[in-house]
Amino acid sequence: MDDTVKNKPTEWYVLHTLTGQEGKVEKSIRARKSTEEMGDYIGDVFIPTEKITDVKDKKKRTITKKAFPGYVFVQLNLYDKRHEFLEPTWRFLRETPGVIGFIGGDKPAPLTEEEMENIRHVADEEEQGKPAAKPRVSYEPGETIKIIDGAFMSLTGTVDEVDPEHGKLKVSVQIFGRSAPVDLEYWQVERYVEEPPISSETPQ
Repeated sequence: MDDTVKNKPTEWYVLHTLTGQEGKVEKSIRARKSTEEMGDYIGDVFIPTEKITDVKDKKKRTITKKAFPGYVFVQLNLYDKRHEFLEPTWRFLRETPGVIGFIGGDKPAPLTEEEMENIRHVADEEEQGKPAAKPRVSYEPGETIKIIDGAFMSLTGTVDEVDPEHGKLKVSVQIFGRSAPVDLEYWQVERYVEEPPISSETPQ
């Protein structure tokens, strides 16, 4: 191991991937880290999933979906003792097909233990009763919505892109303390209505 390497990979980071290529990224990292002897730099790879029960054609079904579409969680040794990128890690990830970059910008911070614990908790939960039918409602880019289902439930976000044909949205939300795009379906959101402030005036 390079003497600038602090220790074995223990810190978790979030990689932003091309939509639908999360599995491809995971497989590539797992296969290449062994053949390229990157065990000192690359640790575990994790794609959280959740089991969902919905109704389609009046039949109940349980399916497994990605809890955080477009993201892969990787255990890395990313920085040296001077907090500079370790070149082997940086080069390895840059050469991984399907990877767009890190969540957190040019100097991403690792997830805290609490954040990672919450993510694993989401992946272990089995949520029930999600409707398959999409509501007859349309959204516009720039509109503020509230997420009412899934891993990002109760968060608000801004609509970036609308896919009415498939009933899907790309929404910017604050996750892990950082702004990031997430893919959602129409039925997972509702229009955000800001509640009026409670008046402090005494009624006459």
